Amino acid sequence: MHAVIFDMDGVIIDSEPLWREAERRVFAEVGLELTDADCELTMGMRTDEVIAHWFARSPWRGASPDEVEQRLMQRMRTLIAGRGKSMPGLDYALGVVRTADLRVALASSSNPILIEAVLYTLELQATFEVVRSAIDEEFGKPHPAVFLSTARDLELEPSQCVVIEDSPAGVQAARAAGMRVVAIPPPHLFADPAYDLADVKLQSLEELTLPMLD
Repeated sequence: MHAVIFDMDGVIIDSEPLWREAERRVFAEVGLELTDADCELTMGMRTDEVIAHWFARSPWRGASPDEVEQRLMQRMRTLIAGRGKSMPGLDYALGVVRTADLRVALASSSNPILIEAVLYTLELQATFEVVRSAIDEEFGKPHPAVFLSTARDLELEPSQCVVIEDSPAGVQAARAAGMRVVAIPPPHLFADPAYDLADVKLQSLEELTLPMLD
């Protein structure tokens, strides 16, 4: 392996609870009451695809899907700035990667505006050699496009990259890209068979070791 590609939400920042809070609040404004379990169904997807997913199932009147997406983005920016914190073991995991002299990249489903907000909040602006958003691709995760573009930016073959992911959609995308996958599922989803596609499954970044990246 020559590079480690980190997902962002749920891997470098503890943002999945923030996403659930933001989604439930914003969708409630258009009359759609979501549960946490509902929000988990779209975990790892692009925001525009999340909006389209729910609009197709429960169309609402008033605000357009684009307006709802903008509300969701603004709510997330506020939550990240006020309550964003790194995932346990992030500094340790980055240290493991540096020890192996591996290159480091970020490939996220989030909008570049939110990626910038996260990197600023966590003071990680200089950490990643390549930063890619699935917003810039024709399709988001579980399509492999964002990972393939990241490998291309690194001038590496997909088989030379290992991905660290927390969502089923992300694991599927990385596997479809032909990359090694380390999955770190949310604790209550650890036994979910959707993560069985991963090469390695961990409880947290604190369990990451050099052999897992080989």
